[in-house]
Amino acid sequence: MCGPQVRFRERPGGAIPQAYSTVPPTTAATAGACVPEAPAAAGAKPIPDPAVPEKPVRRRFTAEYKLRVLRDADACAEPGQVGALLRREGLYSSHLSAWRKQRDEGTLAGLTPKRRGRKANPDAPVIADNERLKRENQRLAAKLHQAETIIEIQKKLSEILGIPLPPPEGNGSVR
Repeated sequence: MCGPQVRFRERPGGAIPQAYSTVPPTTAATAGACVPEAPAAAGAKPIPDPAVPEKPVRRRFTAEYKLRVLRDADACAEPGQVGALLRREGLYSSHLSAWRKQRDEGTLAGLTPKRRGRKANPDAPVIADNERLKRENQRLAAKLHQAETIIEIQKKLSEILGIPLPPPEGNGSVR
């Protein structure tokens, strides 16, 4: 960023903030023109800031690692050794308490990282089959309605032309 930075100082009593410059007055006058950064080469990607990752990555700990850290923490006898262990491993004390709880419950599976996101629905095949049957039922209902409409038109046409229709066979008559 070029030029002096302007910041605001809070005045006592909640008055309007007073602006001040971060560059001393003697160097602000001699700073001169702003020198622009060198343009990147054509087609070259800009260099990312190494201090900040583009996307944070969640740490996942294996059961063996958790058990090893718990054994090391339990072996600590002197004050401050657990803190040194946590700093060395980059962990928090809440990790230890959660892992101890999981270990005491006796679930080694509880020590493995949990899968994140939506859980699979165990009724998914039944729901999919139900939806398929509903669609098939709608399709067949539409086909039946079309057939009934055609039969009604045929009856009316035979009445107009005077063609006698044979009586329906059996008990199953259409409407």
